[in-house]
Amino acid sequence: MINVVHLQKSSDSAGRAALRLHNALLEANVNSVILTLRSGINDSEKIIQIGRKSKIIAWVSNKLQSWITRNNYKQFGMYSYPLLGTNISKNVHIKNADVIYLHWVQGGFLSLSNIEQLARLGKPIIFFMHDMWDLTGGCHYSFTCDKFKINCNHCQMFPENKFIDFPRLQFDRKLKLYSKFNNLHFVSPSEWLYNCAKDAFVTKNKPVFYIPNIINTDTFKPTDKKLARNILNIDPNEIVIAFGATSVDNPYKGWTYLKKALEILKKNYSSDNISILVFGSGYNKSVADGIPFKVRFMGFLADEYSTCLVYNAADVFIAPSLAETFGYVILESLACGTPVVGFEVGGIPDLIKHKVNGYLARYKDSEDLANGIRECLDKKIKGSMLPIFEKDRIIKSHIDLINRIKH
Repeated sequence: MINVVHLQKSSDSAGRAALRLHNALLEANVNSVILTLRSGINDSEKIIQIGRKSKIIAWVSNKLQSWITRNNYKQFGMYSYPLLGTNISKNVHIKNADVIYLHWVQGGFLSLSNIEQLARLGKPIIFFMHDMWDLTGGCHYSFTCDKFKINCNHCQMFPENKFIDFPRLQFDRKLKLYSKFNNLHFVSPSEWLYNCAKDAFVTKNKPVFYIPNIINTDTFKPTDKKLARNILNIDPNEIVIAFGATSVDNPYKGWTYLKKALEILKKNYSSDNISILVFGSGYNKSVADGIPFKVRFMGFLADEYSTCLVYNAADVFIAPSLAETFGYVILESLACGTPVVGFEVGGIPDLIKHKVNGYLARYKDSEDLANGIRECLDKKIKGSMLPIFEKDRIIKSHIDLINRIKH
């Protein structure tokens, strides 16, 4: 039996990609284990926390990182420079592993030194890229910057830093690490990130593969819309538009463009006949005040069944992300039969077939975002998941890759 270990900072909702892959491998009779800094709500004998000491190290590392990045430009999103981490190369599960998957291991879980300690074991390591961090000097999305194709000096996130060029230092460390070992492999869940990795200076000579993320279609599937609305106490005759919003200040999520699109939409629809469902956070006054329709905040939905109900209750789901590697919420909505409107950026075009299962709006174009909402509502477009995202096909790709690279 193949032994696989996944390394993921947290196995709760933020780590669902790793968790879903882990569960699918178990179903395929692969001996899969997750080593995590925090296990969240998914405790099991196959999901193992690495200890209290590691959490303290992570806390200290995050404090140091916050200090050195205190003056960076927040409009460019998250930047990670992991100074400290935990050496897990002697962990019994690591010793028994045939293949090691590195998922999202920033946030004080693993430093680049810790990753090198794993690489020295000689075991095949798969970097499953959930954003651009593995390719850059530390940013998780580069937006319009393409310095990762050459080097990451004079980073746009640190324009006033005249003393230590942290992005360049980290970029050089990654290049040295990746060049030193032949047992490192990179997997992207989207064609966009795959192409980024092929163009990136640090990975252009490394093996890169495209394998989409997995979704559980036993849970995310169409149900009776009236029943879903009845459970959520929503008028069955209303037009229901849903979107997720954890923070209006998040530079990735495009709230400004969605707000303007809804204002444009108000010219065509009565505010009495439309309800907006917002999930991912509790009541947010900025969001509520910015929406010209009735708003219902669904809160943080911790379980997949509640999330599935919201998708099924909606007539259309809006994903106005400005940077997106894959777009799990998009795939979930489509699997539930609800069309999605999103910008044509990142991995989103992998998921949405324009005017077939949703609408791809021009990037940062609120007018076209509103057009997409009208198109889906007026033409009653149905959401559907494209065949490339079938679980059996995806898990076969992983097993084929594992068999190809394991010793």
